[in-house]
Amino acid sequence: MARRQKVGLVVSNKMDKSVVVTTKTLYKHKMYGKVLSKTKRFLVHDPENSCAVGNTVLVEEHRPISLHKHWILKTILK
Repeated sequence: MARRQKVGLVVSNKMDKSVVVTTKTLYKHKMYGKVLSKTKRFLVHDPENSCAVGNTVLVEEHRPISLHKHWILKTILK
């Protein structure tokens, strides 16, 4: 079974071996048709502490590492 992958932006790397990644989703309002954006934050496991704030990263779903960490860093894209 393939694991879900997401592309997001690193907004915080203050924790040890963890980063906060945000993903942005565009969707259309059901009634008015206006295009809106929804932002979701994920805690991501970064074992080498290699991410910096502003990096674009690819993350992959993983078994729970801690209470809120269910994603692991796959690659740094930019």
